[in-house]
Amino acid sequence: MTTFTQVQTQPDPYAPFLISQAIKVNGLVFVSGQAAIGDDGNLVGVGDFDKQADQAFWNLDRALKAAESGLDRVVKVTIYLTAMSNFEKLVELRRKWWSQPYPADTLVEVSSLYSPDAMIEIDAIALAN
Repeated sequence: MTTFTQVQTQPDPYAPFLISQAIKVNGLVFVSGQAAIGDDGNLVGVGDFDKQADQAFWNLDRALKAAESGLDRVVKVTIYLTAMSNFEKLVELRRKWWSQPYPADTLVEVSSLYSPDAMIEIDAIALAN
């Protein structure tokens, strides 16, 4: 029988929306889309892609650590952008937050995210510890 374990961060800004920060199952961690949500539940860096991206990566890192994993254990990531014009910045963010071997990556431009002011969201699959 497969056991699913819900992963929560403290604070957990997703709890009111009935979304798990992540789920651990069979040696893998599936992390929900991490946006630039601050500890207070509000969007960080409205109008500032760099601030939003850093917060989204920081939130991803925190969710992975809560699952006893880490950014160095990410095998697949999907990054959603509202403007592909931020692609070059994303390459720099990969260098900042990951090292070789870089995770498999899908980059998608979307018309909107959970908020009209959100510019980036990241979900990931990682190995558990």
